[in-house]
Amino acid sequence: MARPAPPRRNAPAGPSQRQLRAGELVRHALVEILREEDLEDPALAGVSVTVTEVKMSADLKHAVCFVEPLGGAHAAEVTAGLNRVAKFLRGRLGHAIELRFTPELKFVHDESFDAAERMNRLLADPRVRRDLEAKD
Repeated sequence: MARPAPPRRNAPAGPSQRQLRAGELVRHALVEILREEDLEDPALAGVSVTVTEVKMSADLKHAVCFVEPLGGAHAAEVTAGLNRVAKFLRGRLGHAIELRFTPELKFVHDESFDAAERMNRLLADPRVRRDLEAKD
């Protein structure tokens, strides 16, 4: 019976440089594709989409694409529309980038804008502002 390998002591805490580079390559290519293509899905008609980040799997075969529609309106519908046309976008992506595999695309709404807005509202609250000024 083979013994399991001992745990790595210097295991990386986050994505590798290779994953980060591939994610940026995919993000830039998707931005160009979304800017140039007229997508047939009704949820995407006339909508500008920002691709904020692309997280790649370790084997670079899957990409989670974080998106935010301009103005943040109808985010769920836009994200669902992008997931419906993901195969088409993957085909265009295969021609635009040079990776061994063209990754499967999954689109999710980027919640960081909403979180930042909640933090701004919280910091603008007069009670919080009073407490912060009292500590200075």
